[in-house]
Amino acid sequence: MDIPAGLETTSNFNKVCRLRKSLYGLKQSPRAWFERFTKVVKGYGFVQCQSDHTLFVKHFPKGKLAIIIVYVDDIILTGDHEEKIDLLKKLLTKEFEIKDLGNLKYFLGMEIARSKKGIAVSQRKYVLDLLNETGMLGCKPAETPMDTTVKLEESDGSAPVDKGRYQRLVGKLIYLSHTRPDIGFSVSVVSQFMNNPTEKHMTAVIRILRYLKMTPGKGLFFQRTTNKEIEIFSDADWAGSVTDRRSTSGYCSFVWGNLVTWRSKKQSVVARSSAEAEFRAMAQGICEGIWLNRLLEELRVPLKHPVVLYCDNQVAISIAKNPVHHDRTKHVEIDRHFIKEKIEEGVFKVSYTPTNCQTADILTKALARVNFEDLTEKLGMINIYNAA
Repeated sequence: MDIPAGLETTSNFNKVCRLRKSLYGLKQSPRAWFERFTKVVKGYGFVQCQSDHTLFVKHFPKGKLAIIIVYVDDIILTGDHEEKIDLLKKLLTKEFEIKDLGNLKYFLGMEIARSKKGIAVSQRKYVLDLLNETGMLGCKPAETPMDTTVKLEESDGSAPVDKGRYQRLVGKLIYLSHTRPDIGFSVSVVSQFMNNPTEKHMTAVIRILRYLKMTPGKGLFFQRTTNKEIEIFSDADWAGSVTDRRSTSGYCSFVWGNLVTWRSKKQSVVARSSAEAEFRAMAQGICEGIWLNRLLEELRVPLKHPVVLYCDNQVAISIAKNPVHHDRTKHVEIDRHFIKEKIEEGVFKVSYTPTNCQTADILTKALARVNFEDLTEKLGMINIYNAA
């Protein structure tokens, strides 16, 4: 910024300019905009949710509600009180320059399609643009996003590649994984080598793009169900990392039978046994369940049943349910007490599921085609663009 005309300056000039309004492009401008938006929306009687600060809810008689969710300057309005939603649009038009785009069809690169059966969310255009940008539109498709025989490590002896290009590609894949849990694990792995990528790491990224070439329109499908429960599947791949032998945790949560959240992440410490690795994954799954429970409470949709956590490790389940302290578990004492407390409160129920039915398996390791396709189906993923 330039010093205003007419202001005399000297060698010991120590004054600063005070901004009376936020300038577009400055780092704090989104924060200033969100504070202003929050103040206006709260003035209309909306309550800001504590479980998600970008979510605003207003309840009306007879159980009706209106919901606002905002991402910077992109806003979604939804609810079952159409009159109040129309009124809210008029009120927001008075305060801000807004454009009503009608029913939700495209939002932040995500495409939304509706039918009587449910709602499908995909990023087909984003995938095709990415393939076009990388020159992969004519590549040979792959059936899975990761080769089961390849184990990536930091210093694999292969030649280094362009770091900037690698980071840009992986960054775009991370954004794509918002609607593609099927690439969650593979993207999590390749994102661990951002600092010193090699040809082997780039080959793994190209493999993901080849898989996307085969399934560009695949996405999540949310269908109406009679199931009113939260189910969480947690799993771990013990000592899966060749570099430091840390385990990979994975969990996916289903609200009323539909996949809502998922995560694939390398654990922060080395687990001494498979049960310990599974135990840490269970703790992460329970944290996610607590957050979902709070969110539903703020929407006034209380759960009638405990959240069910599925695990495929009998030892980890017995440790969680056993009140007796063991020397073998003293180094995971905090997680043990945390899980035990939630089970005793009746908030969670831990159940065993066989490994072949463990949906979170897709988030912890590379799988062969048959297993991979079976689990993507269990995640509720469909391709609405498929001719069949």
